[in-house]
Amino acid sequence: MQKSLRLFLLLTTLSTPLLAQEEPAAFAITGMLLDADKKPVPFANVALYGTKDSTLIGGSTSDENGTFSVSADPGNYFIKITFLALREKVVPNINVVSSNVNVGSIAMVSDAKELEELVVRGEKSQMDLQLDKRVFNVGKDLSNIGSNASDILNNMPSVTVDVEGNVALRGSQNVRILIDGKQSGMVGLNPAEALRQIPGDLIESIEIITNPSSRYDAEGEVGILNIVMKKNIRYGLNGSFTGTAGYPSNFGGSFNLNYRRKKVNFIANYGLMYREGPGRGNSRQTYTGADTSFVYESNTTRTRSGYSNNVMVGLDYFINNSNTLTGTVSYRNSQNDNKSRLQYRDFDFNNVLTRTVIRDEHETEPRQNLEAALSYKKTFDRKGQSLSFDAKYILSDETEAAKYNEFASNNASRIVQRAFNTEDEKNFLAQLDYIHPFAKDGKIEAGLKTSVRQLDNDFSVHQQNEAMNWIILPDFDNRLAYDEKIHAGYVMASNQFGRVFVQAGLRGEYTDILTELKKTALTNQRRYFNLFPSLHLSYKLQEAQTLQLSYSYRLSRPGFRDLLPFSNFSDSRVFRAGNPLLNPEFTHSFEAGHLLNMEKGSLLSSVYYRHRLGVVENITSVDSTGFTTITPINLSTGDSYGFEFNLTYDPAPWWKLTANANIFRAMNQGYYNDKLYESDTYSWTSRVSSRVTLFKSVDFQASANYRAPRKTTQGKDLSVYFIDLGLSKDILKGRGTITASVRDLFNTNKRRSIVENAGYYSRNEFQWRPRQFLVTLSYRLNRSKERQSMEGKGEGGGDED
Repeated sequence: MQKSLRLFLLLTTLSTPLLAQEEPAAFAITGMLLDADKKPVPFANVALYGTKDSTLIGGSTSDENGTFSVSADPGNYFIKITFLALREKVVPNINVVSSNVNVGSIAMVSDAKELEELVVRGEKSQMDLQLDKRVFNVGKDLSNIGSNASDILNNMPSVTVDVEGNVALRGSQNVRILIDGKQSGMVGLNPAEALRQIPGDLIESIEIITNPSSRYDAEGEVGILNIVMKKNIRYGLNGSFTGTAGYPSNFGGSFNLNYRRKKVNFIANYGLMYREGPGRGNSRQTYTGADTSFVYESNTTRTRSGYSNNVMVGLDYFINNSNTLTGTVSYRNSQNDNKSRLQYRDFDFNNVLTRTVIRDEHETEPRQNLEAALSYKKTFDRKGQSLSFDAKYILSDETEAAKYNEFASNNASRIVQRAFNTEDEKNFLAQLDYIHPFAKDGKIEAGLKTSVRQLDNDFSVHQQNEAMNWIILPDFDNRLAYDEKIHAGYVMASNQFGRVFVQAGLRGEYTDILTELKKTALTNQRRYFNLFPSLHLSYKLQEAQTLQLSYSYRLSRPGFRDLLPFSNFSDSRVFRAGNPLLNPEFTHSFEAGHLLNMEKGSLLSSVYYRHRLGVVENITSVDSTGFTTITPINLSTGDSYGFEFNLTYDPAPWWKLTANANIFRAMNQGYYNDKLYESDTYSWTSRVSSRVTLFKSVDFQASANYRAPRKTTQGKDLSVYFIDLGLSKDILKGRGTITASVRDLFNTNKRRSIVENAGYYSRNEFQWRPRQFLVTLSYRLNRSKERQSMEGKGEGGGDED
C-alpha cells in the first residue's frame, strides 16, 4: 500500500493550488443572530444575493455565538437567513462601498406552523418512477436504517440477495453494480462481501435500470443496480451524523459533511462498522453408484466478525459558471476474523452412524481499497450542451489466510492444513462524454471509454505430514494472472415528436482478455468486438399515463472468481471451482411498460422477455469417495418472460403503502458430457410495505418479503420469506431521529435447495445471519429532516443525470 499512500499525497498536493486560485473578496458583511429570548442562533444558513438580479453570490453559517461573516466585493446586496423552526429572515439594502459592513443584531422569530407545512410538502417519496429507471430513496424505508448495502439491496423490488451475499435481479445474478453511475473499487474483487462493508447510512438512493441505453457499459445481462452515495452542495457547513447499535453485535457510526464557499465545495464522509454474523447450516448427501454408496450429514456453525472503515474526501472547484473540476479520494480498510466448525456424520445404508468427523477453521481476511477520481465538466451557452471527462484509478488487495484442523471419532490421527489466497487488483478507467442539443427537444450524445484491469491471484493449500512439515497439495496450488482491456465508444440520439419520445443508440466494445495459470503454463486469450444497439420509445397517452417500449443487447463476462480453478477450502468434501475457459453470455432484452400517475400514488406495470446465449450454470458432480465439485460452465440457451408491477399508494396523509411483484417463467436447456440438462419453472418474488405516522412524530413500518420456489437444471431452490419491522421518532426539535428495527422477525430468512442427479441426492439449508435488532440515532447539523428531503430532489446520482 506504499504506492497507494504516495498517490493519496500526490492528489492532496495537487488540490492545494486549486484552493489557492480563489481570490478573497475585498470586504465582509457581519452580524449577529438572536432568537426571541435574545439567545444566539448557531449554525443558521446565511445566503448573500445580488440586488440587481437576485443572483446567489456566496454564503456562510453563524457560529456558536450566533455571529456570521460573508465575504463580498463592492456592490448592492441582500441576505437571506434560514434555520430550522425559525421564520426566514431577509435583510435588504446592504451597500458595500469601501469598508466592511456590520448589520448589527438580527432577531429571528419562531414559526412552528411553517415547519409543519414543510413536513407535508417536502418529504421525499420512497420510490420515484422515471421512464428509464426506478429510484428508491433508501432513507424513507425504516428497515434500511442502520443496515449495510447488501441489506438495502435485499429490500429492493425484483432484487434478491441470497444468504451468501450474491445479488440477483429478476432471478439472474448477471447484474452490473455501479457506485454513483460508475465502476468502483468499493464493490471490489468479492462483491458479496464488499457490499456488507458499505454502511447504509452513507447511501442516498438505489437506481434500478432494467434495460440500459447505449450510454452505459454493455456488461450486465439483466441490467444495472446503481448505488448513489450521499453528497451535499448546500452553502455553508451542513451534514448528518449517525450511530447504530444492534444484537447480534452490530455497532457503527458515520458522518456526511459538506462545506460550500463561493468557488469551492468540500465534501467528506466516513463510516465505521463492526459486526458479528453467527450463521448455521445443515445438509444431507446420498450417493448410490455401481461400486460404492455413501450417506452423510453435515452441520455447520460459523461466526464471521470484523470491522470496516470507509472514508471519502472530495473537492468541487467551480472555475467559473461553465467549468467545474471535481477530485475525490476514497479509502476502505476492513479486517475480518472468521471461525467455523463443520461436523460430518457418516452413515451406512441401514442409517447406522459409523463415524463423526470434525473440521475447524480459523480465517483472517484483511482488505484494502484505494480509489482516486478526477472529473471535469464544461457547459456551453446553449442549454443542454456539455462536455465531461472522468478518470479513475483503483488499487485493491485482499489476503485470506486460513488454518484447518480435522479429526475423526474412529481415528486418533489429525489432518492439519492451511490455505493462502492473495488477490491484488489495479484498475484504470477514462471516459469522455459529449451532449449536443438540436431542434427543440432533441440531443445527440457520444462518448469514448477505456478500462484496464489487472488481477493477480496466488492460491495454495498446505498439509502437515507426520514429521510436522508443511507439504503443498499440488491440486490446490497455482497462480492466476488476469489482464483485461475494454475499449468502447457509443453514439445516441433522442428527440420528442408530439407525444412520442424516441431514443436510439449503438455501442461498440472491443474486449481483450488474457488469463494465465502460471504454475501450470495454461494460457487463454480472448479478443472479440461486439455491437450493442439499444432503443427506447415512450408515448404519453394523456397527462397521467405513459407507455414505454425498449430493447437492448447486452453481455455478461465471467467474473474473476468464476475463472479461478480453485476457491475456498473450508469444506473438505464440497469444493467450488472456477473455470478458466468460461465464455461471456449474450442477451437480447425486450420490455414494455405502462406508467400511471394517480392523485394518491403511481403504478408502473411492465412485461419483459429475455433470450440468452451461452448461459452459465453451476454443475454439481460427485465421485465415488463422496467428494463433490461445483463448477460453472456455458451450458445452455435460456428464455424467460415475466410480468412486474410497482405500486405506491397513500390511502391517507398518515398512511403510505408500497408493493411490488415479479412473476416470471424461466426455461434453460443444454448438454454437458453428452447429458441433457433442462429446467422449466414458474416463480415469483414480492414485497409489501406499510408505513403509518402516529401522533404526528412517530413512524411505524412493517414489510414482508417472499420468494417462491424455482426449479433449476439439477434440482430446485425452495421458498424464502421474512418480515421486517421499524419504528422511528423525531427528537431534538427535529434535528435528530431515533429508530428501532428488527430484521427477519420470525428468523425465517434461510437458503434451502435440493440437488438431484442419477444416483445422487443433496438437501441443503443455510442461514447467514439470524434475527437482528437495531437501534439507530441520527443527528442533522444545520439542516432539518424536511429541508434535507426537499433539496435532495435536485441531487444527481448517475451518468444519466
